[in-house]
Amino acid sequence: MNDSKKDINFTAIGEKVKNRRVSLGLSQEQLAELCGITASYIGHIERGSRKLSLNTAISLSEALNISLDYLLLDIKGTGSSVLEAISADLVNHDKAQAEKFLNLVSILAEKIDEL
Repeated sequence: MNDSKKDINFTAIGEKVKNRRVSLGLSQEQLAELCGITASYIGHIERGSRKLSLNTAISLSEALNISLDYLLLDIKGTGSSVLEAISADLVNHDKAQAEKFLNLVSILAEKIDEL
């Protein structure tokens, strides 16, 4: 067996889920709806009192916009913290607002040297 095997820490996973959910301004009910599970199950996951399936982990990582590696094994991806902060801010806005934001970023990127 591989000695570098990492044990999955379900309490740490739960803490990451809760912290990210709160930072995105989502209730347990809202996150549960996004993942197709119950709010009660989200509570169990956040407390580390229930193991989650791979399908649930994937749903959570997608809904919370975090990598599966980070969620399960605490391995940070190559994503920028700036991009993660922008993503967290945009999650609470509708598609039209997000598109306006993207257009503004494109304009700023073209003019960055003039600022």
